[in-house]
Amino acid sequence: MKEKYIVRQPIKNAKSEILAYEILYHGENQAYGHDGATHDFAAADTVYNFLLQNVERTLKGPVHFMTFTSNLLMRKAPHLFEKESLVIQIDDSVIIHPLAMRFVQQFAKEGYKIAVNEFRFSPRYMGLMGDIDYIKLNFAETADSSLQNIIGMAHTMEKKCIATDIETAELYQKALDMGVDAMEGSYVAQKLATKAHASGYLQSNFFRLMVAVVKDEPDMEEVENIISMDATLTYGLLRVANSAYFSTHKVTSIRQALVTLGIAQLKQWIYLLSASNAENEIDAGSEEFLKISFMRGSFCSELMRYAKDMPISRADAYLMGMFSTLDYLIDAPMEDILEPVPLAEEIKAALLRHEGRCGALYDLVVSYERADWKNIRQYADQLGIATNLLTSVYFTCTEEVNTIWKQLMGLEQV
Repeated sequence: MKEKYIVRQPIKNAKSEILAYEILYHGENQAYGHDGATHDFAAADTVYNFLLQNVERTLKGPVHFMTFTSNLLMRKAPHLFEKESLVIQIDDSVIIHPLAMRFVQQFAKEGYKIAVNEFRFSPRYMGLMGDIDYIKLNFAETADSSLQNIIGMAHTMEKKCIATDIETAELYQKALDMGVDAMEGSYVAQKLATKAHASGYLQSNFFRLMVAVVKDEPDMEEVENIISMDATLTYGLLRVANSAYFSTHKVTSIRQALVTLGIAQLKQWIYLLSASNAENEIDAGSEEFLKISFMRGSFCSELMRYAKDMPISRADAYLMGMFSTLDYLIDAPMEDILEPVPLAEEIKAALLRHEGRCGALYDLVVSYERADWKNIRQYADQLGIATNLLTSVYFTCTEEVNTIWKQLMGLEQV
């Protein structure tokens, strides 16, 4: 049985802010959306059935781009999604299919946004300009002169240009220089360009924490859950709990830290944080890192249910994922950040040197995040995780993170 994966890959602007996600499908040794001409009914069935069962978990948050084959369009698969949350992508196999193109035109009339993959100068592509909103350009394979001409034409016609297949720093810089509106690819997915130059925390989450601890009888499980959603709060708590003033033994979990500090000292710590960060609210880039760390923590923890012979607990795995972005949030070398916190040596080896089974787990999570199909299979096999479980676990975690994030953002707007 061949593995099939579905993953969200970010589409970012020049500031490395996420504007949208693309839903990528990989199965039968093909990457869905990048080799559309040879997709058959079996591939369409696989995607359609997955979406039918998981649509409520798949598209949450920003706009999502998804490539639809002729078969999926004729099955009216886009109607599974709200038009506000979906951009219908098409490629050459759809453009040369007269019946499929009629469906595209109908979806456009209904208000769905349309994107064209690997746009190029030819009559059949130029004839689409009235119906499309986004032009996607393969920067790895298209000549510079063609790229410049298409981008100039697109902007004149008020179309957005997205550079795809950005796999290197050189392609990333070229896309910036040519003035594209957004970019995607493995380099873009892993690029965390702007570090947060302060140890920020998510304001809405911090507000919830303050409300929780000032209750007459604080619910420590609630307090633990709130802190566990924020990498910087978690890190700060563990550092305080492991200071000589509070502890004579190693504190390696949020629960242990709360017990060590006690409610009175916990309140003092929170008030100190409030004062020290009163004029230093976290920026949008830091929110992205916090959300990534939350997702990585959840994914690492859930995959521990299936990984074989792991030397750490699920709680440890969660911390490993959460702490993986701390060097961006705190703007210091990861070695210096981890040194005062008594994490398991396996976690430090994984985050610093990608070593051991913990390193393989961390690398599996990051590979899935980046849609790195080859390494996904390699690390899953190394850990003894059945590859057919990955997509389900990934979207379970995505749903959980999105649900909680929506609550946090809702609180922040109040």
